[in-house]
Amino acid sequence: MNDQNIQAVLKLEKKARSVYDAAVREAEQLPVQAEKEAEVFIEKARLDTQNEARELISKAEAKEEASRIMAEAEEKAKQMEAATKKNFDKAVAYVLKRVLNRE
Repeated sequence: MNDQNIQAVLKLEKKARSVYDAAVREAEQLPVQAEKEAEVFIEKARLDTQNEARELISKAEAKEEASRIMAEAEEKAKQMEAATKKNFDKAVAYVLKRVLNRE
């Protein structure tokens, strides 16, 4: 072999070694990168879950509050209806008395 061929082979071996070393470094970084990506994914999932839980709790509290207000309103309506019925006879008698006294 002549010097040129030897130099070319040495150059190719050096380039192959450089490519191999880069591939090894990249392979060593893959687990680290995968772990970082997994941590980001897990954190995002945790935050999404927390936000969804907060929304569900808020909606449940709003429904409970609406139910409480509705129950109070229904109770007040029943009380007003009872009071109206109680005084209805008196009101009718009063109106009739007033009408009859005008004649």
